[in-house]
Amino acid sequence: MGRIAGRFARVEPRRRARRLVLGLLSDLPRKNCWTIAEWAGESTPDTMQHLLSRAKWDADAVRDDLRGYVVEHLHDERAVLVVDETGDVKKGTGTVGVQRQYTGTAGRIENAQVAVYLVYAGRRGHAAVDRELYVPRSWTTDPDRCRAAGLGEEATFATKPELAARMVARFLDGGHRAVWVAGDEVYGGNPRLRTTLEERGTGYVLAVACSHEVTTGAGRFRADALARKVPKRAWQKLSAGTGAKGHRFYDWAVIGLVDPCAGRRQLLIRRKRGTGELAYYCCYSPVPVPLTELVRVAGSRWRVEEFFQAGKGLAALDEHQVRRYVSWSRWVTLAMLAHAFLAVVRADEHSHHPAPGGLIRLTCNEIQRLFITLVVRTVHDADHLLGWSDWRRRHQARSQASHYRRQAAQA
Repeated sequence: MGRIAGRFARVEPRRRARRLVLGLLSDLPRKNCWTIAEWAGESTPDTMQHLLSRAKWDADAVRDDLRGYVVEHLHDERAVLVVDETGDVKKGTGTVGVQRQYTGTAGRIENAQVAVYLVYAGRRGHAAVDRELYVPRSWTTDPDRCRAAGLGEEATFATKPELAARMVARFLDGGHRAVWVAGDEVYGGNPRLRTTLEERGTGYVLAVACSHEVTTGAGRFRADALARKVPKRAWQKLSAGTGAKGHRFYDWAVIGLVDPCAGRRQLLIRRKRGTGELAYYCCYSPVPVPLTELVRVAGSRWRVEEFFQAGKGLAALDEHQVRRYVSWSRWVTLAMLAHAFLAVVRADEHSHHPAPGGLIRLTCNEIQRLFITLVVRTVHDADHLLGWSDWRRRHQARSQASHYRRQAAQA
């Protein structure tokens, strides 16, 4: 918190931001301004809501501090930037960026808000370093709706790959270094993103569809057509990294592609052992690299899924109950900071305090539990708890009366 302290002009919002981050790390079953304010000892949620909506501080500046914090503590010369999006199911139509769209969180088309995240994945750990809200075209073509949500009339539509390119550029322009970018088919199928990365000399391993066409010395082929031509001896069993149950072994093959530019373009093919299911990756590296390096980068893409799981489960990344863009960006940035804290502590513990025999190494879940129980230990008296009970019931009574009056007026 000392790293971001200078982003707050007044002491009150600085202290309240600290309480909010602690609340995001707490063991509350549901985390929002109401529950966190009660947990933190506030008498009402008004001050927490003020921090997210009206207080003067720059969430983008805090994001830049967060990026420096993550890179400093999780630094790895072979780090991979992983880009992916996640959706939060929402009700209504007033929340910024919400529309009916497909989200992997629900596994179907739902009324949802979608954001794209950039995760720094290194040998010591991984954490998110940037975020961009995906604003659908149905919003950007409606200036009044954008203005009401705090986006501004100048808001323009940007695809998810364009948002990814924007975040990668910010990372590199900030003086940081990453030699690889990884992503799924949404990003691998976008030629503009691939060209942008090549122009910056950044390698990538991006998933593509089976129908993706590539050019070899023998002509132009679909990815699945090339896979059928791979001889048996060309497949190699390699691990894509370790998971909860051990190494993730697949069969891999790589095919060289025609490369008119300086660098090395290849098609990487992954075959699932047992089922034979295939996946395809479009690869580029400024200098030739072995197959094992491409497999390592491809396996790093799972780190973003781990971030989504931990960020939502431990730091309430998806529990924001806000409508406007400013409030969304502030909540998400502080949630990323909370998760980064856990990732950094985990990395330091693994480096300096190896687990004794018979114990697994400390996980982010266990660090959060120990930190809140042993370090924070918020305990409130009965007057505080009863006062909050009265406040909730009074607020709910006002809301109920307002709904009844609106219903009567409509009738």
